[in-house]
Amino acid sequence: MNIHPAYRYKDEKSDKFWRIEYMGKSLAVNYGKTGKIGKYKIKEFGSADECEKEANKLIESKLKKGYKPYPEFDPNTHIYLNDPEVGLHRLTSHPKFREHFTDELYYDCTDEFAPFGSDEGDTSLYEVEEDLKRAVKEGTGFHFILMTKNMIEDDLGGAYPTNDNSREAVEAVLKSNSMDDLVNCDMTLYSTAFAQIKTIGWINEELKQMALNAMKRMDTAFEIDGDDYTREMLIETQTKMIRDLEGFASST
Repeated sequence: MNIHPAYRYKDEKSDKFWRIEYMGKSLAVNYGKTGKIGKYKIKEFGSADECEKEANKLIESKLKKGYKPYPEFDPNTHIYLNDPEVGLHRLTSHPKFREHFTDELYYDCTDEFAPFGSDEGDTSLYEVEEDLKRAVKEGTGFHFILMTKNMIEDDLGGAYPTNDNSREAVEAVLKSNSMDDLVNCDMTLYSTAFAQIKTIGWINEELKQMALNAMKRMDTAFEIDGDDYTREMLIETQTKMIRDLEGFASST
């Protein structure tokens, strides 16, 4: 993968940035007002050579238009959003996310138990992106745990899940809620945790532990009230996710 410096154009009327990354046959550009998130666009090519040639051509074009190298740009403090026309992609994920979460399941839109493969996971990522854009635009803070709680309680109508993933606790939840309610809540919880890392490159320790508990709680729920085949698929996917999330350093 090749990471190019960002470029900046500034005059009396405008101040904007532009940057590009390419990897294999994929190319991503990110552009907008300096200090903002900007828009992301992904383009695919027939070969890696073709992709690299286009990248160099675009850089040369920007330089001719008056853009200058922008060494102050820090890719690790930037926010990463998907190209809405493409969806999940490594090049529109935070560098720390793509470096640590290398398995293809993190970009899988079909695995129901993958972070963003379910309807709940897709919605969680979308809501995180929209709220981040709104927070940057309005200059306000963003609280991932509060957002997760609101999504579960307001949008799903479920009780906010406890951090207790013991068999007794799960049995108690299933007595007053359906299996679907528990699974939907827990999917929303761990998907939001992965979405935080994907977009900004770090995670709150509290949300990390809540996500780990949610995945373990789902396994217990399927052991109690699920079929063996579905639980086997769940375990295969979540074993990787739990391992990878446990190994990702939290940030307070």
